[in-house]
Amino acid sequence: MKDIQSLHDDRRINIRKVGVKTISYPITVLDREKKLQQTVATVNMYVNLPHRFKGTHMSRFVELLNSFHGEFTVGKFHLLLQEMKQRLDAEASHLEMQFPYFLEHADKVGSPGMARYECRLHGSLQEDDDLVMEVDVPITHPGISGSGEGLPVSPGCWGYARVAVRFHEFIWLEDLISLVREGIGRKSIGSDSVETVCRQLARELAATPAISWFRVEVENLSDGYSTFAVIENEKSLKS
Repeated sequence: MKDIQSLHDDRRINIRKVGVKTISYPITVLDREKKLQQTVATVNMYVNLPHRFKGTHMSRFVELLNSFHGEFTVGKFHLLLQEMKQRLDAEASHLEMQFPYFLEHADKVGSPGMARYECRLHGSLQEDDDLVMEVDVPITHPGISGSGEGLPVSPGCWGYARVAVRFHEFIWLEDLISLVREGIGRKSIGSDSVETVCRQLARELAATPAISWFRVEVENLSDGYSTFAVIENEKSLKS
């Protein structure tokens, strides 16, 4: 059978993205306390296809992913990007993974519990590779005691902080999550605006040597609408 995907294309039109997406796949990520943590990722894999090819065999993406089955670290993330680019003869390769990450924490009465954080890894490789790690950290409302007027506000979801970073030194997911939680804890959530919380988190990230670039978004969920603030790559913020 003729390999249509590999035939020369005289129209000289590059395909920006071709690949597979929303693959549900078990992965293992590094855990500082327990060494490894099993989770399930949603995976998108795609490449920039040169005009000389009409297409590529989509099954090759899954074959490449299967070859890295097991412990999946940042180092293997880079290796998978390299394999995609080389074996698919692509101009650039791209890999996205979204997965839940669980951390133990103590609640208000001291009992241990598990907190869930949505994490994402976005990687691209053309001449150089680029990796962005992103995590969503929920911001809870502390609750307000009753003052005789109306009902007290129960503890609940005030909103979330979404932090994306590039780093030139290895950084644990736990450390990034702790950094964000500590930054949130320095503010009186409920009385502060999204701008104030966003600036505080940006200061924490700017002061972290391992981080070379960041983007932080803080969103407050209100009844019928939400407010948000975004800061990107601000390395020298003033109080």
